[in-house]
Order: sequence, then structure tokens, then C-alpha cells
Amino acid sequence: MNHTDKAQKYFSNNFNCSQAVFTTFATEMGLDEELALKIATTFGGGARKGEMCGAVSGALMVLGLKYGHCHSENDEEKGRAYQISEDFMNRFIQKNGTVVCRELLGYDLSEPEDMKKIKELNLFKTTCTEMVRCATEIVDEMIKELG
Repeated sequence: MNHTDKAQKYFSNNFNCSQAVFTTFATEMGLDEELALKIATTFGGGARKGEMCGAVSGALMVLGLKYGHCHSENDEEKGRAYQISEDFMNRFIQKNGTVVCRELLGYDLSEPEDMKKIKELNLFKTTCTEMVRCATEIVDEMIKELG
């Protein structure tokens, strides 16, 4: 199963966008599935406030896990990690126009009336599924490019 299919499977099995993207890759990088799911839980739905898309947060955590800065004296490592993050963000924005959850959905899930509309329009199954797919594909592309 490829990463996109795996992420879609997590997402369709009642895990949020951040959990779906992060856990898909994190388990392959040695993180326990349960721990990965727990770490990513609170980032879904733009941290429940419609801020940064959870699929984006999950993707950035994957890239941090793979290429992150962990040596205090290594500014090159830190700079590379930041550049990788910026590259991901630019690619996602180029494809979707924004990384902000409420802008992607067109509604603010932190507002009860907007949440009703999101559910009525089935945006979690349409828009959010697409954001999970997009974020996963970008991470895949970047890992192939960066090694």
C-alpha cells in the first residue's frame, strides 16, 4: 500500500487529518503507531481552531522527524530543516492557495454554525480527504528528492 492510500485509510477510519499524514510515515521511521496517533491528535482541524491545516501539521512533523534539528551547535542542520519546512509550505500553498484550515474549508470549524455547515456539505470527506492526499504526496516527493 502506498503512502497516499495508507493516509486515506487512517483518515477514513476515524482518525483526523494530522494523525493520518503523520502516522503513515512515522511508523516507517520507527515510531510506535499508538504514540504517533497520540502525538498528532490535537493538531487536527487546525488545532480545533481552524488555523494551520492538520494535514500540513502532520506533514511538517514527518519532515521534522526525518530531517529535524537535534544538535544545538549545528546551525547548518537547523537551517536545512527550516528550508525543508519552507519548501513544503510553498508547495502546499501553490497547490491549495493557503495552509489555513478555515480558508481551505470555507468555514470555521470552531464556530458551531459553521461546523453544522461543514458536516452538511460533507467537507471532511471531500476537502479534508483532498488535503490529506496532497500533503502526503508532497512529503513523498520531498523524501524522494532529499533522500
